[in-house]
Amino acid sequence: MMRIDDLIAQMTLEEKIGQLNLATPGGETLTGAVANQDVARKVLEGSIGSIFGVKSLATMRAFQDLAMRTRLKIPLMFAEDVIHGYRTVFPVPLGLAASFDMDLVEKTARVAAVEAAVMGIDQTYAPMIDIGRDPRWGRVAECPGEDPYLAARLAEAQVRGFQGNDLTSPDAVMACLKHFVGYGAAEGGRDYDSADMSPARLHDVYLASFKAGVAAGAGSVMAAFNTLNGIPMHANRTLIRDVLQKGYGFDGLVVADYTGIMELVPHGVAEDLAAAAVLGIEAGVDFDMVSEAYVSHLADAVAEERIDVALIDEACRRVLEAKEKLGLFDDPYRRMAGDPDKVLLAPGHRELARRAVAESCVLLQNEAAVLPLAEGSRIALIGPLADDLVNMNGTWAVSGLAKDAVTVRSAMEARCDLSFARGTNITDDPALADRLNVHDRGTPSASIDQRSPKELIAEATAVAAKADAIVAVLGESKEYSGESSSRVDLRLSAGQIALLKALRSLGKPLVAVVLTGRPLVLTDVADLCDALLIGWFGGTETGNGLADVLFGTADPGGRLPATFPWAEGQVPLTYAHLPTGRPFTGKFEKFRTGYLDIPDGQPHNDGLFGFGAGLSYTTFDFTHPAVERSALKSTEDRLRVSVEVENTGARSGSTVVQLYVSDPVASRSRPVRELKGFEKVRLEPHTRTTVHFELSADDLSFSTAETVTDLSWTFEPGKFILSTGPNSRDLQHIDIDWQA
Repeated sequence: MMRIDDLIAQMTLEEKIGQLNLATPGGETLTGAVANQDVARKVLEGSIGSIFGVKSLATMRAFQDLAMRTRLKIPLMFAEDVIHGYRTVFPVPLGLAASFDMDLVEKTARVAAVEAAVMGIDQTYAPMIDIGRDPRWGRVAECPGEDPYLAARLAEAQVRGFQGNDLTSPDAVMACLKHFVGYGAAEGGRDYDSADMSPARLHDVYLASFKAGVAAGAGSVMAAFNTLNGIPMHANRTLIRDVLQKGYGFDGLVVADYTGIMELVPHGVAEDLAAAAVLGIEAGVDFDMVSEAYVSHLADAVAEERIDVALIDEACRRVLEAKEKLGLFDDPYRRMAGDPDKVLLAPGHRELARRAVAESCVLLQNEAAVLPLAEGSRIALIGPLADDLVNMNGTWAVSGLAKDAVTVRSAMEARCDLSFARGTNITDDPALADRLNVHDRGTPSASIDQRSPKELIAEATAVAAKADAIVAVLGESKEYSGESSSRVDLRLSAGQIALLKALRSLGKPLVAVVLTGRPLVLTDVADLCDALLIGWFGGTETGNGLADVLFGTADPGGRLPATFPWAEGQVPLTYAHLPTGRPFTGKFEKFRTGYLDIPDGQPHNDGLFGFGAGLSYTTFDFTHPAVERSALKSTEDRLRVSVEVENTGARSGSTVVQLYVSDPVASRSRPVRELKGFEKVRLEPHTRTTVHFELSADDLSFSTAETVTDLSWTFEPGKFILSTGPNSRDLQHIDIDWQA
């Protein structure tokens, strides 16, 4: 890029370092204890290259005006956390992953980009594509779940949606893959904590989504807060430079997370902020977010010959190239010229959000077909989240407004004879409620009713006694999941369980709708209710989307992207576990893998509800998987797998056809099964379709790396087991032999 070459040739060292400074003026939701001061002055001095967290177009224009008064008139780049929508909020990412619908996911990212761009945003700190196998970790709400194949497909879809076909377009924003890497493997599920794993597991599981996102063209990557095998990711030169950049060919922007460079000091690898700055730039982190370590110390480091100026030139070039890709040099105000009133919350956006809720809802139980509810029937709507606005958007919806959301109560009132009672609180613990309300002091997300628990339940049972059926809307508050929201207790509160028991005693059909940002332990809930529906946090159209599912206007389209445990002691947990030498046989046996205190009949090495699980309002029949040939003789061959699916019920509906592969004999233990394909199909009653998958030898390969820089994958000839079905448990199998 000649323009970039010319600029760098003209820039002073201080101007180059200024481009590496990523600042926030504060005043909005922060993700740390620090905000930058005197931002306007620093922009005018040329010591800030990008700003994030600004919600006002007028403020953005004012900052850009200041940048245009600097010597070289290098434009600012504006960024924001656009995680699951901008003003139109979609289900939390874990919920979107449950849709297993990549076209839908791409469309939600496209709407998010269009809305963010009209508000001046050039870059979004999304998608978050960390693998989450420990539901104690709060940020599982923002991740695509436990499976690397599903996460990779989501990464591709969201990158396409955010960036569109042309990054210079006024309605495109630059995607940022985060958090690189291993953030979801934090010890104890504690946010920001360390992760430790073998190189092979790192490549097989945790890097796969980043590799896919880079191949899809993501313009930036964000470093993670955690250490990985003892090295903080903001100082991990091996993974950033050798794996991400050299190995995957990533030539885009590497961004620090909030005060990530500064935090190298408490991590214990840097003596002070000056040393942290050196470690960060050497590792390949281009943008220093909030810490101001680079702008304060890199010039001295060059003067003292502690770093080569070429490192700063290289990082500055990547920042400038990002701005060039976004078209900011041609028009610094490119994304500030639209009319937000015509874009934000547009009818089509809300319609898509409503559909996304229904497609993400996971029906896990439906005894006696109590769902769908009959329109016009007498329904008792009970629960702390049934008439709630504050929590509907879920965590990390920083530009969404609670007032735009639709409550479950308001959506259901027009469709039935509805009565309502709160019944209980999300929590009765004032100290916990205070922590949960950290961002919601004015309108608390975890409010505590002044009435006693006994009074609340008495009111609820009186209301419910007059109804034909009961819908209890329970779950977490929005800050129960998300950043810095780790939990040791994954059950619903004692008050919510007491409410369910009281409602169960009435003998009425009982539907439990659980709004959550993470897999919960719902063992008690499943025992108490007839129907169990996971609604996640659905965003702006939560109420309407849930009502569509509850009354059968829409089929519950979701399938679990993460295992729901039977008990907390099972976590971390995944369906794709390795076999042991003393495998679980279906019941507890001494000297075999399992738990003393989990009853027989429940998988000890899997959860209460497994990966891929979910029901429809209709029924489906799957044929045995078929292959064109069961013996292949070359790694150049392609294996085509087909399965026929028939809707055997009386309603239209959807199912997700899932393909798993097992490698029973290999040079190292391989997972009992791994997802290698899926397709969501919608069928009218008594119709059928054939779903086709194609596998290559690469799809059956795995990492044998002994070091993190070993990027090679190995295909080992021999027997493989192909399994197809509606989830990771109810499968039909066929053996194939594939030789090299």
